[in-house]
Amino acid sequence: MSRLWLAALAFLGWLLTPAFAQQPQRSECLAMANAAPRVMPVVFRQATAAAEVEITYAGHSTYFIDTPAGLRIATDYSGAYQVGRLPDVVTMNRAHSTHYSLYPDKRIPHVLHGWSDDGKPAIVSERISDTFIRNVTTDIRRYYGDDAGSDMIRDGNSIFIFEAAGLCIGHLGHLHHKLDDSHFAQIGRLDIVMVPIDGTYTMSLDGISEITKRLRASVVLPMHRFATPLDDFMRRIGQEFEIDRRIERSFRMSRDTLPTSPTVIILDGV
Repeated sequence: MSRLWLAALAFLGWLLTPAFAQQPQRSECLAMANAAPRVMPVVFRQATAAAEVEITYAGHSTYFIDTPAGLRIATDYSGAYQVGRLPDVVTMNRAHSTHYSLYPDKRIPHVLHGWSDDGKPAIVSERISDTFIRNVTTDIRRYYGDDAGSDMIRDGNSIFIFEAAGLCIGHLGHLHHKLDDSHFAQIGRLDIVMVPIDGTYTMSLDGISEITKRLRASVVLPMHRFATPLDDFMRRIGQEFEIDRRIERSFRMSRDTLPTSPTVIILDGV
């Protein structure tokens, strides 16, 4: 009888294995967003307490993120902004050609589009090396050559979230509209957020400032910053944000070294 039970349990395990394999990846940042402030699952904290990421501003909307395992990620990658070695992962948005490339270097193993060509929302949810990468889609304005039947392309842009070294890092992409409660719920907790502050091609300064304040990230990294004096952005987000202006183009950060008050870090070494 015991042999029959063992055989039955083994067969049941064989049946369930594919089902478990197909379960969606778990976001620690969403789990942390639903917990008390600054609370992290114990196992997650112990595994990443000393780990750091290095973040480099390459230009325009491209930041490089280097993880503890040596994974290199480039955001809104067009190929025009390159720092050091080729990235292993690139994320892209389709607003215009400074934010994507249809012909990236073939040596880049992971090319993640923030849009879909079939009219459905792009879905990114995958673990690559020590990093979990996911997206939250938003709409974008139409430009010349697009279908003029609507003012916006639904789900044409993505906010990408990178979870590495116990940090939740968000890149807002080429954001064109305010975020509603469902967007904030999908984004979850962010420790570091990359924010477009041009005030024209993406969102108004008032709009992006409101989003920045609501996200309540410890570190704000301005991007798409060519058209707007930083002082205008700082006046709108309020005095609760500190300013840390650096002559370098890179910095290292861990959960243990996050600033105690919200801080805008400006990397001027580009």
